[in-house]
Amino acid sequence: MQDFRVPTFLTVCRTLNYTRAAEELSLTQPAVTQQITYLERAYGAKLFTYEHKRLSLTPAGRVLYQGLATLAHDDALLHEKVQAVAHGAQRPLRIGMTLTAGEYLVAAPLARYLAEHPDIDATVRSGGTAHLLELLQAGEIDCAFVEGLFDRAAYACDCFSSERFVGICAADHQFAAPPRRFEDLLGETLIVREEGSGSRAVLAHALAARNLKLSSFAAVRTVESLDIIKVFVAEDLGIAFVYEAAIARELAEGSLAVIPLTGPALTHDISFVRLKDSAYEDDYRQLFSALKERSATPKDRASKEH
Repeated sequence: MQDFRVPTFLTVCRTLNYTRAAEELSLTQPAVTQQITYLERAYGAKLFTYEHKRLSLTPAGRVLYQGLATLAHDDALLHEKVQAVAHGAQRPLRIGMTLTAGEYLVAAPLARYLAEHPDIDATVRSGGTAHLLELLQAGEIDCAFVEGLFDRAAYACDCFSSERFVGICAADHQFAAPPRRFEDLLGETLIVREEGSGSRAVLAHALAARNLKLSSFAAVRTVESLDIIKVFVAEDLGIAFVYEAAIARELAEGSLAVIPLTGPALTHDISFVRLKDSAYEDDYRQLFSALKERSATPKDRASKEH
């Protein structure tokens, strides 16, 4: 059983605001302050500090946050598992997926896995990388497959797959051939996902490595839906950068073309993320291995068997 002050500490960590934390917990602000003060005395360390009128975690506070978030998640999951066994219910699995990771890479192997394990009750949450990591820290999901940038040192994580990140244009666009430099594309309208999306962050990072940014393009159009982006590009309203796995059908149909670029190919990892030092780490590793095995094509599986 976790100390009743732990949810208070975790809420303050998430909101970085004593007043907002008190409102969420239906407590008074002095009660929140008192509980945090108790934890600071118990652990012998200052957990929060004010800098420029903003609340932030101290290094000791970050260590405690990471540890208590994992313990709180494991405690909640243990309750769910006990209830499932006691009532003959399915075992819970709460998993998060970003757009590309979910729809184009993980959904099919997860479906195969669940078909083989009818005793598992899976809940799937979707969202951007930052949102899913927030859900993970809050204990609302157990693990996540994400495509965006994040602090890898703060989580337990493994690479599910390394995907090519490619520029795309309409099939009859001049950029379909021959190879181009990144700089040759700047006169085009760039169609990108919304702020906070993994693919936008990956593109911004790749551009920064070339001393470029999104605003270096002639125009930038923001579209939240990947499916709409693909339609817009096919209709020659601009170019975009996406994971190649997300456009396999369109490439086969001939409605889109990959822009051949000079230099090394852009690649980025799809990561399987969970909280560090969880008591259920072995379960997560087994799930990861099972999904990775089921993500292989029949040809890949056949070659492994021989």
